[in-house]
Amino acid sequence: MKSILSGFVVLAIIFSLACLSSADIVDRIVAIVNDDVITLSEVNEKGKPLFQRVAEQASPSELSTALSQVRQSVIEQLIEKKIMLQEAEKANISVSDEDVDKAFEIILAKNKTTMKQFRNQLASMGMTEKQYRENLRSQVLSSKLVNYEVRSKLIIPESRIIDYYDAHYTERVGEGGYYILQIGISWNSPDETRGEMITKEEAVKKAERIRSLALSGHEFRTLAREHSDLPSAVDGGDIGVLNKEDMSQKMLDIITKTQPGEISPVIETAYEYQFFKVLSSQEGQIITKVPYENVKDQIYDTLYQQEIETRFDEWLKKAKNRSYIKIL
Repeated sequence: MKSILSGFVVLAIIFSLACLSSADIVDRIVAIVNDDVITLSEVNEKGKPLFQRVAEQASPSELSTALSQVRQSVIEQLIEKKIMLQEAEKANISVSDEDVDKAFEIILAKNKTTMKQFRNQLASMGMTEKQYRENLRSQVLSSKLVNYEVRSKLIIPESRIIDYYDAHYTERVGEGGYYILQIGISWNSPDETRGEMITKEEAVKKAERIRSLALSGHEFRTLAREHSDLPSAVDGGDIGVLNKEDMSQKMLDIITKTQPGEISPVIETAYEYQFFKVLSSQEGQIITKVPYENVKDQIYDTLYQQEIETRFDEWLKKAKNRSYIKIL
């Protein structure tokens, strides 16, 4: 009964949205933004995919509240769009159809998709290409406003980059701590080349072979990413600083016999054969996970984007505060 009722509700919502967009229904103003207005048809047009999704997913008892919340969110978005358009007009900033076309082409290339595939994706979301292009126009306008209002005035000092690097790419070894990298080869795990389970004998041979590569100068982190079966593989085998109480006795015995910079023998654990590289065992020593020069530009981009978003949010908030806004 509930599914049938939900189906009728969905049809009613979609039908009402279609009716509201027809020329037979008198449009009305739902919000005033300075000298401009937002109409009900604008809300229905922008919110149609969201309204439809809510109508399909919300229960009948929650539908009215959910639609009201989505409607309010859509109105707020349109208010911000109106303000950006007004501010852009003051600054003589505009977005041409050519600007939108270029942005559209970049998105298609970045996602490695054809126009047909992209249109199918839009259709699955209940959005038309016209709606998407209008949203894209707003994004391009936002980007131009960011350039005008924020980006040209933004500087990220190197001291901030270094602080970020120290916080995210270095670690201090505490008392009784060891900074460790690990590689583990599991048995009873599938061998991708054969489609069969790896035996203990095969696992230990593989672990010894990879350890030999590490001893011969192959980069330990790269070997971990390519061969280790442990969760730490994605971090290049980096398990950070461990204290003695954090390690099993078998692991502690082998780690305490391994000097900083050296690679331990292979040990057998409950499910894997593992070996380790001890980076440091000196209290107070700062270990760098990645060389500064390797990540300097990446950190700059991260901080720059964070600052852009923060400053633009502040700019938009100020623009809204000095605007006359009334939701009817």
